[in-house]
This record gives sequence, structure tokens and C-alpha cells, in this order.
Amino acid sequence: MKMHDLRPIAGARHKPKRVGRGPGSGHGKTSCRGHKGQKSRSGAKLRPGFEGGQTPLYRRVPKRGFTHIKKERYRILNLRDLREFEGSVTPEELLKKGLLKDKREKIKILGNGNLEKALIVAAHSFSKEARNKIEKAGGKVVVI
Repeated sequence: MKMHDLRPIAGARHKPKRVGRGPGSGHGKTSCRGHKGQKSRSGAKLRPGFEGGQTPLYRRVPKRGFTHIKKERYRILNLRDLREFEGSVTPEELLKKGLLKDKREKIKILGNGNLEKALIVAAHSFSKEARNKIEKAGGKVVVI
């Protein structure tokens, strides 16, 4: 078999609907557009969401709030999430363990849970309770 011998399987490709070619075609006279109305006219284009002059859904639904594009979002981690670490906790280590999705994510450590070992924790932000518990366990807090 050669490239020029390849053909689609019979019936796999439909012929396009040829409209406006007389009554014998089954698509003559109004060319499948029906009688009168906006969509039957030549050049008729309706934008997505147009509801015939009725106030469209996206304008009827109440809008609430505001999303600031420069808002800083933090990945929240608790002290209990840091139990399995030894020595130091850095964004690279958190990424390896699967606690972060992206190295560029900002990290905030909260104080839920307890630490039994001294850890050097590097993060962008700490709660007061987390800071106290890390230092009480003999560890060190490093703000990135």
C-alpha cells in the first residue's frame, strides 16, 4: 500500500449540506433557515449569550466582591506537617515531599501541632504561635 492509495472508509466522510439548490435537493427555497426572523436574514450574526433582546444571564446574575490581581496568596502549612523533616525545612525540601506544588509559592507556617525536635524553618511568614513553638523546641525561624 502506498500513500496515494489511502482513502477513507466508505461512509466515513459525509458530503456537506448544499443549501439553496432547488426543491429537489430538500434544502431549497429557504435554505434550512425557516421563514422570516433575524436568523433567516443574510449577514445575520448573533454573539454568544444573546437572548433576543432579553437581559442576558451574565447581566442578570448578581456580581459580588472583587479579586485583586496582586493579592499575595500563601500555601498554609502547620507544624504537624513538619514532623517528618530532619534538620532544616526549605521550600525545596517541601517541594520534594509534595507539600508544595510550585517552588514560587509563598509559605505561611501556622501553629497547629507540636514540634519535638529542633528544626531550622525557612518560610515567607509565620504565625506568633508557630514562631514560639519552633523556638521553644530549640529550632530557628528564617523569614525568606
